[in-house]
Amino acid sequence: MLRTRFLSLLATLLASTAVMFAQDDDDVIRTNTDVVVLNLTVTDKSGQYVKGLKLSDFKIYEDGVEVKKESIASFSLQEAPYAAVVLLDSSGSMEARFTIARSAAIRFLDGLRQEDVAAVYRFDSKVERVQEFSGGRDLAPTAYAIRAKGMTTLHDAIVEAANTLASRPENRKAIVILSDGMDTFSKASSEKAVEAALAVGASIYAVDMSQMDVAGSRKQPVAASLKSFAEKTGGRFVATPGGPALRDAFTGIADELGHQYTISYRPENKTRDGKWRSLEVKAQREDVSVRTRKGYRAPKK
Repeated sequence: MLRTRFLSLLATLLASTAVMFAQDDDDVIRTNTDVVVLNLTVTDKSGQYVKGLKLSDFKIYEDGVEVKKESIASFSLQEAPYAAVVLLDSSGSMEARFTIARSAAIRFLDGLRQEDVAAVYRFDSKVERVQEFSGGRDLAPTAYAIRAKGMTTLHDAIVEAANTLASRPENRKAIVILSDGMDTFSKASSEKAVEAALAVGASIYAVDMSQMDVAGSRKQPVAASLKSFAEKTGGRFVATPGGPALRDAFTGIADELGHQYTISYRPENKTRDGKWRSLEVKAQREDVSVRTRKGYRAPKK
């Protein structure tokens, strides 16, 4: 028991110091290869969270090679606290939807537990912090003066959220996006945005507002990037919610973040070559499915 607790504490400490900022031409956050932390969402065929699984119920693969049991530093299932950054799209294309998006952000904040914290950012032609990390249940007064305008810097907003989460001590991190999904003005590419989130272990939960009814019309889907962000980081994509569906989406996101298995391991490949390393986690039980991030970018020398 003492050894298990020691390994868990050691893995948490190493994971919290595993982030570093590359100063190369990509300017992308990269992870140290000492420890890789995976947050797993495990559900049955009905979509219910599965509890009571053991480490032996999972197999982890990096670049197709199974991770050895002796390389695993910790394994746990706990309702741990999490840190989240909410990204509100305030670009011109969101003009008729921004009030709904702001209300949805309030709904998410209202679902925070006492130990959880969240920060809020807006993004249009620039990315701007609305409020710092706190356990508050409402938006800062300045959020109610925001008017939708300008272009869309979605990718830059994700990178900024990752930078903000990098210094947080929580093992569970999330980026919650409310947007119509079309980036038009970012300096960062979508690949850089994904890598930034992966580097800090943040799952992206993307809420697509592109097809919400506005004045009797419906837009064509433009949120393929939102879905890709969610899939690659092990988060969830919510397609065009409205009314109760929007409320339930944010209740579900908060609930999921509190019911994940966490596995950390030390990869055998410690080469600092800047290459992408794919990750896959398989459950030994056929009646459950596992969702987690798809990989990570190794650091460069």
